[in-house]
Amino acid sequence: MTERRQIKIDYMARVEGEGALDIVIDGGKVSDVKLKIFEPPRFFEAFLRGRSFREAPDITARICGICPVAYQMSAVHAMEDACGVTIDGPIRELRRLLYCGEWIESHVLHIYMLHAPDFLGKHNVVEVANEHPEIVERGLRLKKTGNAIVSLLGGREIHPINVRVGGFYKIPSSQDFAKLAEQLKVARDDAVATIRWVSGFDFPDFDQNYELVSLSHPDEYPFNEGRIISNRGLDIDAREYHEHFEEHHVEHSTALHCRLKARGNYKVGPLARYSLHFDKLPAPVQQAAKDAGLGATCTNPFKSIIVRAVETLYAVDEALRIVDSLERPERPFVEVEPRSGTGLAATEAPRGMLHHTYRIDADGNIEFAQIIPPTSQNQATIENDLRTFIAPRVALPDDKLQWQCEQAVRNYDPCISCSTHFLKMTVERR
Repeated sequence: MTERRQIKIDYMARVEGEGALDIVIDGGKVSDVKLKIFEPPRFFEAFLRGRSFREAPDITARICGICPVAYQMSAVHAMEDACGVTIDGPIRELRRLLYCGEWIESHVLHIYMLHAPDFLGKHNVVEVANEHPEIVERGLRLKKTGNAIVSLLGGREIHPINVRVGGFYKIPSSQDFAKLAEQLKVARDDAVATIRWVSGFDFPDFDQNYELVSLSHPDEYPFNEGRIISNRGLDIDAREYHEHFEEHHVEHSTALHCRLKARGNYKVGPLARYSLHFDKLPAPVQQAAKDAGLGATCTNPFKSIIVRAVETLYAVDEALRIVDSLERPERPFVEVEPRSGTGLAATEAPRGMLHHTYRIDADGNIEFAQIIPPTSQNQATIENDLRTFIAPRVALPDDKLQWQCEQAVRNYDPCISCSTHFLKMTVERR
């Protein structure tokens, strides 16, 4: 006799985007897992074609309301690569500061609003706030600091408008930076408290054997520059990306999957950055991680919430370092003249490495654009995690299995699109 059981969740909040999770269990064994992304294509790569290379930062910022800085920074670095320009000095430092703001606001949103309710047995952050208002207030206060950085340097909190190829349209005043420094000092205490809080959650024993991929800079924890490395020997320049990585289509997803040509699936994001670059974290941040029970590497995706909290503390400290030592540039930008060529660049979005490729003509018009976001790189690994995670739990009632699978997906903070709903889940038991 064949038993078929099906669970459907039309929409679930706490992940950006809309998708579905289909699980098939045959005879007590997992036979199929599909993370479906069914949102229609958004055609950003198509409508970038024919536009000026100077428009790319403003257009790509609209791809995501949570991590617009990552798309802007990847675009400007790629365009500068195509035009043979390298930015250093104060402008480079201000770009790192802007990235600090995005990491803070994005990580804190995920930790407090999207993921912590899973560990606390709550359906949403409102339920958390009803029992622990002071915790949610801390999260909102910390997120506001990230938003303040993005607003100050980007011109507004969502879809910043002050970023341009070559730098910024204008630089804030010294008084504005001084005010930000005071806000960051308070935020540091909140970031430390966040690490302590999430380290007390219960985590399943689920360490996995991932190929971890991230940018690597010789002197810095990676944000927006560096080579692409992995824990299995990959070490390439961003311009070599397409020699080693390839996108491919799977029937159940409108998002392309990306894989390493040599070895297949891999993982990007906080666990990859942390495990590959623990030694680049300042000593106080390393100690905070150790106090939270982390080692120099972390391969349990459920503990990614702790790693995101550690990265939040790093971003606060890095922002303070930049503000305290900043020398205002003489001009807010470097002139970048177009030339015919192809530019490639990768930066570290909160969710992982983001790669952009552009080809422009001699007048600076975009002829080709390719954008590979973190979630498309992680999608196959998420499915593999679910197969492994579900196997010893197939006997759970459907509602408990559903809850735990949703939590496993949320470990990745997948950004399926700019919308707010995610999961339609079916479990089929045969």
